[in-house]
Parts: sequence; C-alpha cells; structure tokens
Amino acid sequence: MSRDDPESVRFSGPKLFCDLTQSWSDVGGGVRTYLLHKRRHILESTPHSHLMIIPGNRDEVVEDGRSITVTIASPHVPGSPHYRFMLRNRAVRGALEQFRPDLIECQDAYNLPWAAIGHRKRYPDTALVAAYMTDFPTVYVERPASKIVGKTIAGGLSRVCYGYAGSLYRRFDSVFALSENGGATKLRRLGIADTEVVPLGVELGEFGSNLRDKRLRQRIGVEDGRPLLIYVGRLDGEKKPDVVVEAFRKLPEALGARLALLGEGPLRAEIEALGDNRIVMPGYVKGRAELAQWLASSDIYVSAMADETFGVSIIEAQASGLPVVGVAAGAMIDRVTNEVGRLGPVGDAGAMAGNILDVWDAKDAEMAHRARAQALQFSWDHSMETLFGRVYPAAFAKRVSLPVQTPASAALAA
Repeated sequence: MSRDDPESVRFSGPKLFCDLTQSWSDVGGGVRTYLLHKRRHILESTPHSHLMIIPGNRDEVVEDGRSITVTIASPHVPGSPHYRFMLRNRAVRGALEQFRPDLIECQDAYNLPWAAIGHRKRYPDTALVAAYMTDFPTVYVERPASKIVGKTIAGGLSRVCYGYAGSLYRRFDSVFALSENGGATKLRRLGIADTEVVPLGVELGEFGSNLRDKRLRQRIGVEDGRPLLIYVGRLDGEKKPDVVVEAFRKLPEALGARLALLGEGPLRAEIEALGDNRIVMPGYVKGRAELAQWLASSDIYVSAMADETFGVSIIEAQASGLPVVGVAAGAMIDRVTNEVGRLGPVGDAGAMAGNILDVWDAKDAEMAHRARAQALQFSWDHSMETLFGRVYPAAFAKRVSLPVQTPASAALAA
C-alpha cells in the first residue's frame, strides 16, 4: 500500500480520539447519543481511548480507564435550558494541551473548531475531523433573519455564512455529513469534494409496531378507527411544531384525530394557550421504552422541521411502522418517499394537512412495512465502521502525507 492509502496508516497503535462539542445536553439529543455510542464502541471494540470536552455547570476532569471527560463551566443558551455556550477557548486549549489527542472531531462550526485548529498549529501531527451536524447558515441565520430583514438580505447573510463554512472546513483533514441532502451536497458545492456521509445509527430493536398500546390511546381520548398523529422533538422555532399544530387544526373535526407532542420548549405555552383539548403534551419522555410505546401507538408521524441533517426521530418513527408526513427539505428528502409518506412545501400548513389526509385515507398497510424496512438500514455498527474504517484513516493519511514540520516552523505557524 502507498503511504497515502488510508488503510496503510489506519491506526499504528492505540490512539486517543477527542470529541469537542457545544451540542451537549444532559437529557438527550442527537449529538449526545452519537458521542455515547462512539465511546462505547471505542471502549468495547478497540484498544483506543476516548476524550470528550463538553460544556457543563463546572470545570471538571473525570478519568476512568480509557475514557476521559473534561467539562468546561459554561452558561446556558437562552431559551434552551439543556444546552450551554462553551466560549472559553483558553480552557479548551488547556485540556487539549494536557491530553494531546491524536485526532480531534468537532461537531460545531463556531468558536471551538478554532481552538482545535490553534492546537494543531502547535502539534501538526494532530488530525482534525469536522462533522456537519447542523445546517447553521439556514437554520440559525437565513430562516430567522428573513422574518426581520426580509428574504433578500437574509439570503445574503446565509451566503456569507456558507462562505465561512467552506473556509473553515477546508482546514480539516476529513469532513462528513449525516446525509446527502442534509449537508453533504452543500459541502461539496463549497469545494469540500471529499465529504463523506456517515449516517447516525438507531437502536432499532427498541422500536416496533408490536408495542402498540390500546390503553394509551384510550387514555388520551383516541376513538377506535381514528388517527393519532405524533411529533417528537423540541418545541421551539427551529423544529417548527407550531406548523404541525396549525396543520392538525386544519383537519376536519369529523376525522376525530388527536395530536401528541412529545417534548419541551418555549413554544409549549403558546400551544397550550390555544385551549385545544385534542392536543396532548406529555412533556419530555425520558425512557426509550416509553417513547417506543408512544410511537407504536400512533398512526402518522408529522414533522415540519425543514433542516434535518439526519432525522433520528424520523427513523425511529419508521422503525415503529409509521408513515411520515414532512417537508421537502434537508435530510427528509433522503428519508421519505411516496412509498413511506408524503413531503410538502416548507412552512405550508395547508399542504401538510392535505398530505395527512392523503396518507390516512390510503390506509396502506404496506406503507408501514416499507417504512420499517427502510429504517433497518441504519445501525450504529454501520456508522462506526464508516467512521473508523474510512473517515478517520483518511484524516490520519492526510497528516502523514504532509511535509514534516520542525519545532521551529511549527512555532512560527502558531
């Protein structure tokens, strides 16, 4: 094998892999789930070690064999009590200096990647990997800004942010997205030609239509032969549960439908104020068994989130045998075809209501089977195989192929 072949430098001995992220929540979330599965894979299936640098309520270092967790004291994100801003790059650089990981993966595009880049200038052998977990130029810039300054200016701001993303990610050795339409295609357009796709995994064994519970349906007033719609996720502006609620309220009352919103967030009070007793909001469901029971006891999964980069909740719903009604944007394009659901225009509650009726009227049992079959392709084993078999070896290979820096040149570069 050549020196530039990833397999030739796959892992020459045990490595310390580091995950550096803002997107950590103590109660759940896609990034947290991904990182915990990665840690388990590293500890159970490899000789390597794992370092996580995450935000928390105090500075703390916990070392337990081959796992290390560094918590950096960070303030809460306004409106998102389970997330924090990790702004202290000096503390992050100190942790990186202390443990000197062989590879650093960043799941954010804000200040933390620059801490990793600064560390790599001092230690040029450090491989850097970027994971495109959130389509931030659209989610956090264009869509909210369009309501304030109009679509034209918001679009310009979004293009500036995509330009920044391209400039940032070209500094990394490997970059991956979670789906084609949820990020990979955009990154390639930004000039990051080698962008990989690493889908997240789903614990599919925990979900299934066999968990359907008639008593749950009766408890929330769902009559026999009537549809129960379900949404799972944060109740905030990014996830757009308000559009789901608006679509639901456009359905004919004679349909006898009910809507379950599983989650918490700032829009909860606004939805409660509607006084619609057909909408049930049990809050954040902590146990996976309870979540699986809610999904299996429902009939259609509904989401208006336009910028999913992967769509864990969609896969879990499909694993439960549910058709999905969503929007034609982001990762939903990769996850939902007419064989397993319907997609409509972003933000169009009327079109969503029509698609809900279309799916319900079809009453296609085969749709449930096809949804389940589609979900079965996603496993954490496959995710880890792609990550450790392609993405990380490619990053190390790039480091090996670069000219060797002397301590003096590294100091000048820093």
